[in-house]
Amino acid sequence: MTIQPQTAILIGVLLLALITVESGGYFLTRVARGAVPANALQQKFFRAGHAHAAVLLVLSIAVLGVIDQAALAGPLDALARYGVPVAAILMPAGFFLSVLGRDPQRPTRLILLLWVGAAVLTAGLLAAGIGMIGAGIAALG
Repeated sequence: MTIQPQTAILIGVLLLALITVESGGYFLTRVARGAVPANALQQKFFRAGHAHAAVLLVLSIAVLGVIDQAALAGPLDALARYGVPVAAILMPAGFFLSVLGRDPQRPTRLILLLWVGAAVLTAGLLAAGIGMIGAGIAALG
């Protein structure tokens, strides 16, 4: 199984992006210690954003590790290849950005980024899943 050069580059970028998640973990320890003021809503959203970023970046790497085997073309290939990485940006951004400020009582309209990310994630996983099933069926015949 060979990985296309552009896929290898994107996987490398995603691996480096995990360093930002690591620094986000440090930020969360500061919030937990009270060094960074945050109300209960912010604490919950910061944790959720951090967790989604980590899981979706790792899921992106897993999808990219196999997607070159799928026989997808054009927009479907792009959706399968980039859907999860785009969701890995949008969903955490929705969590973090929607509760910025001093003592917010509810998320702002930027929570929409979370739901757009969820839709992109679903579409990307659907395209990747169909592509991989198609590649498996093709390999059987």
